[in-house]
Amino acid sequence: MRKQTLIFDLDDTLIHCNKYFRASINSFVDKMQNWFPLLTSEEITQKQFEIDIKSIAEYGLNSSRFPESLVSTYTFFSEKHQQKIEKEKIDTVRKIGQQVFEIEVQPFPYMYEVLNELKEEGHNLYMYTGGDKENQTRKIVQLELEAYFGKKVFIYEHKNTEALKEVLQIINADPKTTWMIGNSLKTDIKPALENGIHAIHIPSELEWSYNNIKIDIEPKGELLTVNSLIQLPAIFRKF
Repeated sequence: MRKQTLIFDLDDTLIHCNKYFRASINSFVDKMQNWFPLLTSEEITQKQFEIDIKSIAEYGLNSSRFPESLVSTYTFFSEKHQQKIEKEKIDTVRKIGQQVFEIEVQPFPYMYEVLNELKEEGHNLYMYTGGDKENQTRKIVQLELEAYFGKKVFIYEHKNTEALKEVLQIINADPKTTWMIGNSLKTDIKPALENGIHAIHIPSELEWSYNNIKIDIEPKGELLTVNSLIQLPAIFRKF
């Protein structure tokens, strides 16, 4: 067994994330249907998703993007239905969105056991996560993940092929022994394949549709799909 360089995504790979956004959107939909009784939940969620996705190009995965997408959705329907835009309602909606970033996050099953095992077996562990530094650092500190990654953490608001390439250059990664491990086909797996490294996809039970894309790249290395973190140590013992 050779020591491998393992680059982990954080949200919905090591820890729960999307379920908190789903809960927030459900609360937002309930509030909106009180204010706009004729709107369906599908209309509201579709418009919020449309606004949110458009804003990623400008703001990346910054935490401020999500609450403002809720506010923009509220103002869109207010204008469409010729209702007065009320500051109190804007504050209510923004608070619903901001609560996502105040929740005490939870690790996925076996996260600590797997990271302990990989660390003890001598693999080089890195974290590469999308978001803003303040919020992602909050999660890392809360779950004491510095014990595994130390200063080897990379946080990018725009998480894409170019960003991963920069990370690989900084750590002087050998493509033959470097792996990207994540749930997102869009921001984890596709960039890994485009940079010529190995990739392991761990699909999330609650996946953000933004992350789901078709992969039509011929891998230069391994491309594996597993169901759980607990399967990882056995995989790396084979290399």
